[in-house]
Amino acid sequence: MEKMKRRSTIKKLFASLAGIAGVGAVAKANTDSAPEKEAFNIQEEQDVPLFSGATKLGNTVYIAGKGAHFEGDIKAHTDHVLKELEKELVKAGSSMEKVLKVNVYLHDLNDYKGMNEVFRGRFGSKPPVRTTVATYGGVPGDSLVEMDCIAYI
Repeated sequence: MEKMKRRSTIKKLFASLAGIAGVGAVAKANTDSAPEKEAFNIQEEQDVPLFSGATKLGNTVYIAGKGAHFEGDIKAHTDHVLKELEKELVKAGSSMEKVLKVNVYLHDLNDYKGMNEVFRGRFGSKPPVRTTVATYGGVPGDSLVEMDCIAYI
């Protein structure tokens, strides 16, 4: 009987120590592996951060909407926007071939065909998924097209 009490006490002691060590290991793992968000090209309004041109967390990068704010047709605007996306991707350590998702916002749905002509092939042989919509009221800044994307690094 005395042996059983001792064994039970020893088991409880080991279980407590294992539990404390486990909690400590989990807490350490959570603080060591938590990646920190990086922000690039922060736009401010009245000296207060409004939005970032790009953010990065771990191996994922999010590029904010890019537009073309000059006179031109849908093809010129689409080419400009895609070049701007590529610049941001490269700055963040990614590329057009690593884009997973693109959102396209058209000022006029009638520009869909012209946008596609320029868009085609710009993301390599494995293009990203894409959503294309025509915006009510137009794209901000009088651009005929705006695009944003998500990529990996």
